[in-house]
Amino acid sequence: MFTVKVISSSSGKPYQGARVAVSFDGFITGGVTNDVRTDSNGEAHFDHDPRSGKIFVDGKKVFEGWIEGRVVVYV
Repeated sequence: MFTVKVISSSSGKPYQGARVAVSFDGFITGGVTNDVRTDSNGEAHFDHDPRSGKIFVDGKKVFEGWIEGRVVVYV
């Protein structure tokens, strides 16, 4: 399991209600998650094992690399 925390770069506060999706790398094990909305803490929780991939917030790629634990992104 991992968590994506979305922070507004202009205010520095958690971004509630953002749509977060993750695209996993890999020919066989790759794929894209369903959208998960961030909660009042700006967090979206995913029940997937750590792996390499890309994080999208409201359709825009905001992170690429190893996804594990908590990943904080600024939008």
